[in-house]
Amino acid sequence: MSKPNILLITSDQQHWNTIGAYNKEVHTPNLDRLVREGTTFSRAYCPNPTCTPSRASIITGMYPSQHGAWTLGTKLLEDRHTVGEDFQAAGYRTALVGKAHFQPLRSTDEYVSVEAYPILQDLDFWKTFHGPFYGFDHVEIARNHTNEAHVGQHYALWMEEKGCTNWRDYFLPPTGTMDASLTYKWPIPEKYHYNTWIAERTNALLSDYKEAGEPFFMWASFFDPHPEYLAPEPWDSMYDPDALTIPEMVPGEHDLNPPHFGKTQEDHPDFSDLAETGYGIHGYRSHHYYEYGTKFRLTDDDKKKLVAVYYGMISMMDKYIGKILDKLDELGLSENTIIVFTTDHGHFYGQHGLQAKGGFHYEDLIKLPFIVKYPGHVPAGHTSEAIQSLVDLAPTFLSFCGIPIPRSMTGMDQRDVWTGRKQQARDHAICEFRHEPTTIHQKTYVDERYKITVYYNRTYGEIFDLLEDPGELRNLWDDPDSAALKSELLLKYAWAELGKEPLPMPRIHHA
Repeated sequence: MSKPNILLITSDQQHWNTIGAYNKEVHTPNLDRLVREGTTFSRAYCPNPTCTPSRASIITGMYPSQHGAWTLGTKLLEDRHTVGEDFQAAGYRTALVGKAHFQPLRSTDEYVSVEAYPILQDLDFWKTFHGPFYGFDHVEIARNHTNEAHVGQHYALWMEEKGCTNWRDYFLPPTGTMDASLTYKWPIPEKYHYNTWIAERTNALLSDYKEAGEPFFMWASFFDPHPEYLAPEPWDSMYDPDALTIPEMVPGEHDLNPPHFGKTQEDHPDFSDLAETGYGIHGYRSHHYYEYGTKFRLTDDDKKKLVAVYYGMISMMDKYIGKILDKLDELGLSENTIIVFTTDHGHFYGQHGLQAKGGFHYEDLIKLPFIVKYPGHVPAGHTSEAIQSLVDLAPTFLSFCGIPIPRSMTGMDQRDVWTGRKQQARDHAICEFRHEPTTIHQKTYVDERYKITVYYNRTYGEIFDLLEDPGELRNLWDDPDSAALKSELLLKYAWAELGKEPLPMPRIHHA
């Protein structure tokens, strides 16, 4: 058999329980199709609940504390080894279409970023630049979520090529002219939406690789359902807000949590003690307010509507994922292509009284939707509780393709787990969140039953029993009856940290 192809399909900031096969309030026929044809892993985790760190982990097979892109506003340095380099050396074509976010929106002389202003919107530059970029020999990328002013790069070029010469009307100032007070309904026609662009360009590259008879490692990287909550017709009104289950905080649930949890429920909280770099700190604000294109206090109706639009964004994305799956079938590539669908991290839309993301390592934020399909190799219609991490993707892809795994990669090879030959490759996952150098720095260890979160230079923390308390409502950190459990979990966490250190080379002699 020829070398297997790899197709990685990701969303952005998608809650784990938003696939129709498991949540009947959401309509996702194409993701449901993957569920039927592959294995769903119900215990998959991100290595960091923000974009740049997790996405860099996907292509390096390393944790953020190892690859160096430790938070938003940093970059993955170009000297870091990426999985695309291994695929290229093995004769694969490598491509990324959609969101990259390996680099920040600002560039400096020391840390140059092509995802930054002003080059971000220098369309003449993007007409000729398609890579190489972090191991991808071909990229077509963009940087905006919905109507953000960061629009540009290959997406803007594509809109112009499609005849959408007024594309700036659909994006915020200073790039565009859209009214920032408008929310939920995005006036952009669906044919110019970035979902359409990603599916069209992914399918074009798949056709090229098929015609040339070349194996490929392809990443189709969707932007939705990351807020702002905006979708074009009819997706913005697809769901009746009054018919949906809207998550809410349980009164008193933050009483035993670290201070930043409770502060999110104040109207005017003071997080100045955590501010260190001078840049924004995601999630450390009042969660009574909506804060994207505009700011307003969330009413009960708003909370319902944002969930309805969030689901609409997922359903629209699902349509275009379906177009990619259909193209694979049409080209006769499905049988020899490993497909993984997942996201970079989760999302809050009311759970625990929270919105979006931040330093709150609940399952809602760090657990992921995760489906693997590989006909004849990965069991179909199966669900597994084997723990997965996004750091495992790179080594596992290489293993399936018979390519040596670099020693720099600290993720686990999950091949035998995906194929059903082993029950598990790891007994825990680690999630890191370092959003300021010292003041916001935490790590979470989660195993089959328990979760513990520790904070740098802090005596507070979190322990949750996911079996007895799946809603994570009772923090056991200071519970006298859980003192022995706390000691045991702290030791297991220390072992896990020691165990994920890379070994750059084997020991080759006694001295």
